[in-house]
Amino acid sequence: MPNHKRFRRYPATLRRGLRILAAPVKGDNGRGGFFIQPYRGYGSRDRVFLMGRVFRQPGFGAGIKEDSLRRDLLDLVRRLLRKPVAGGRVRVRYKDTSEIVETDRHGFFRLDMSLGEIPSDVEWHEVELSLDQPVDERATTTGEFFTPTHSAGYGVISDVDDTVVHTGVANFFKMMWRLFAQGADSRVVFDGVPELYRGFHEGPEGNQGNTLVYVSRGPWSIYQVLVEMFRLHRIPNGPILILREWGMKRGSVLPRRARDHKLDAIRHVMELYHTMNFVLVGDSGQHDPEMYTRILREYPGRILAIYIRDVSRNPERSSAIAKLAEEAGDSRCDLVLSDDNRVLAEHAAKLGLISQAAVSAVRNRVVTASND
Repeated sequence: MPNHKRFRRYPATLRRGLRILAAPVKGDNGRGGFFIQPYRGYGSRDRVFLMGRVFRQPGFGAGIKEDSLRRDLLDLVRRLLRKPVAGGRVRVRYKDTSEIVETDRHGFFRLDMSLGEIPSDVEWHEVELSLDQPVDERATTTGEFFTPTHSAGYGVISDVDDTVVHTGVANFFKMMWRLFAQGADSRVVFDGVPELYRGFHEGPEGNQGNTLVYVSRGPWSIYQVLVEMFRLHRIPNGPILILREWGMKRGSVLPRRARDHKLDAIRHVMELYHTMNFVLVGDSGQHDPEMYTRILREYPGRILAIYIRDVSRNPERSSAIAKLAEEAGDSRCDLVLSDDNRVLAEHAAKLGLISQAAVSAVRNRVVTASND
């Protein structure tokens, strides 16, 4: 793109980025006080798991027009100044079922609730959240959680960092610049990923609505940015589990050391959807192959394929992954290592996981990107 056109885009780009950064505090219309920020949850026909955080945020700018630059700047300042609320009691209600959960010292709450009434056969459902302690009748909001529909044929658990997005996700400002300055044409997302993941979601016939769950090593502060990035690149919606501050032991919801978070998250999803088989997608640089083959051993017959993006460029690492692929093969599961999403798409089509139309879409995107 010519420089003069790029420069003309910068003001709108900065405004869009500013609104995304300020978005987490905008639900209170500038009044300040206590504020509940829920994250997307996931559930089954009889359970729901959802996380969120409670803040006390300053109140100023309430009389300023919502979509003005001044209001966005003030809301960004409010986000920087807000404080987490420890020991808060949050009431979560879904239809005729409710439960109270308490925030930890960082303000996070974790809900694992049995459902009295079965969710309808749609993917997304709303829950009501309110604050019982400290008392603030204005601190109410709605959250959402995902459940698979009856048409879902399988699920996908995917890493985000170095799998969906380039490792620049760890560099917050670099990712923000790429995302909002370059938009959908940015190289934040690996070529072919949106097309491949839409293929997973649609399934071989194009109408399955398969489950996708994403896990990220980033901090919760980038959650809203990831949501916007997925929307911008048309990557299918799904719960995004941020592994920092996320953790649980089987049967309880308790903080754990970061080292075990990803394994715990995958186990929780596998056990919640205990009748569903899964595809696991990760990268070669963060112990994903070892972790995924461990999951393969723990849940025999339930892993359809393991796809690993090769980011290491290290012969010794590739050799180690090849041995893991042999181990996976002994369990009748293919572990495919490649840095090209066309290879992954073609293998997935051979297994009947995605359609040929999805393979063509991945090929076209990769070829187009290589010619840019």
